[in-house]
Amino acid sequence: MNSLDWAVLIGYFGVMVAIGVWSHKRVDNVSDFFTAGGKMPWWLSGISHHMSGYSAVMFTGYAGIAYTYGVTSFVTWSFPIALGIAIGARLFAPRINRLRSRLHVASPLEYLKNRYDLRTQQALAWSGMLLKIVDVGAKWAAIATLLSVFTGASLNQGILVTGVITAIYCTIGGLWADALTELGQFVIQLFAGVAMFVAVVAELGPHGGFLGVWDEPELAGHGKPLVGPYGTVFLLAFLFIKLFEYNGGMLNQAQRYMATANAKEAARSARLSAILWLVWPLVLFFPMWMSPLLVDAKKPDGSDAYALMTEQLLPHGLLGLVIVGFFSHTMAMCSSDANAIAAVFTRDVAPALSARARGWSERAGLLAARLTTVAFLGLSMAVATQVNSPAFKDIITVVIKWVAGLMGPIAIPMMLGLLRAFRTCGPTAALTSWGAGLFAFYLVNYPVNDAVEGGVALQFQVSIPLAVSLVLYVLVGRLKPEDTPERDALIERVNTDDDGPTGAAGAEALPAKSPQARG
Repeated sequence: MNSLDWAVLIGYFGVMVAIGVWSHKRVDNVSDFFTAGGKMPWWLSGISHHMSGYSAVMFTGYAGIAYTYGVTSFVTWSFPIALGIAIGARLFAPRINRLRSRLHVASPLEYLKNRYDLRTQQALAWSGMLLKIVDVGAKWAAIATLLSVFTGASLNQGILVTGVITAIYCTIGGLWADALTELGQFVIQLFAGVAMFVAVVAELGPHGGFLGVWDEPELAGHGKPLVGPYGTVFLLAFLFIKLFEYNGGMLNQAQRYMATANAKEAARSARLSAILWLVWPLVLFFPMWMSPLLVDAKKPDGSDAYALMTEQLLPHGLLGLVIVGFFSHTMAMCSSDANAIAAVFTRDVAPALSARARGWSERAGLLAARLTTVAFLGLSMAVATQVNSPAFKDIITVVIKWVAGLMGPIAIPMMLGLLRAFRTCGPTAALTSWGAGLFAFYLVNYPVNDAVEGGVALQFQVSIPLAVSLVLYVLVGRLKPEDTPERDALIERVNTDDDGPTGAAGAEALPAKSPQARG
């Protein structure tokens, strides 16, 4: 990097902080901070939903998969996400929006107290928060890894710089700041991604050009959609995981649906995000697929291949823009996660722990939300310093094994609890599904993994906890039905259409309760 690249990077950080300051004027209460008051346009929500699913892990961990295996990085990652969100546009997005518009909640988990009970809500809230701390820690480590390639900064220095900048704008501006910075980050990544794509295509002439390059020996097997540990079982498991995760299971995407004006707008938002996930990653991944021709990765997992290629091919200025693109993805995801976890803590956890929290004024609740955001970011940054340690191993292991493997047990009761088909599934089904899924994750990844020669295959590490949770949720719900008139009424409120007498009746069937009243 030279002075021009640094100017681009510092200018980007300045703009992010300025957006946070401007967004501060739009945040008057907790609802504004967590759900933008339901005033976010569907197209901004869709772009924000799309951007909040990225991070620098794509340019490190998944770049390593692309370097080693080729197109399977797209087939087993962004394609399942696109398909999952497209399904969720009809199945989950409208219902999650009605949580805000009809139940008047500000946290995606807030409705669980009435849908199940307090124990279930707290179990999902605490486990979800802990998982998110680990997940976001991996994202900080990913961007710090890239920064070290370009600047020589240490891992901890990179974590500190990106974490502090993110904390400033997302803490003062809330979800509005997240969404507006994500819009800017999308534009930046559009230019940066196209620049990298063009630069790589220009280098392919000696290798047979755009179409003939696949015959090169360095790319042998790279055209296969399913290869190595990323086989059919892994793909199917990832599709189910991403169906739950990217439609609300990881909480921050649920907020984008809640932020739109109504259920139809939320569905449009999801459809836009699905289209972007299907098309845009192809542009980003193509240079990664070509990287074995152009660079020799220094790290065994190939996670530095994209950064090395960027440094080699792009002139200064454009190099700075691509580096900004790395930062933009990570800061988008981490800031949205911080906002979501702050919502869960202040709206779900704190009122259950403290009578004082149940009586917070709007001003006190907003202050608590901002302090929680800072605390979450601090904890995730501390975890980031432990990535690549014996406990967490490498970045892609954290993202795929830990996050994907633990997502199902947390998300299944939350997401399926919205649907009429699972109305008989009550607290017993939810807690059994959650507990058994977590225990299955432990067994598969530790005692069984250690006992099996060569370890348990990755596809089973991520799929077995999900399968156990799903089967038990459905089975216990059938064997021990716990539907009540109150629970049935709540489900009707989030399932009836916005228009017509049926929807209106459903919307009035159960009076909404504030967090204070529910205490």
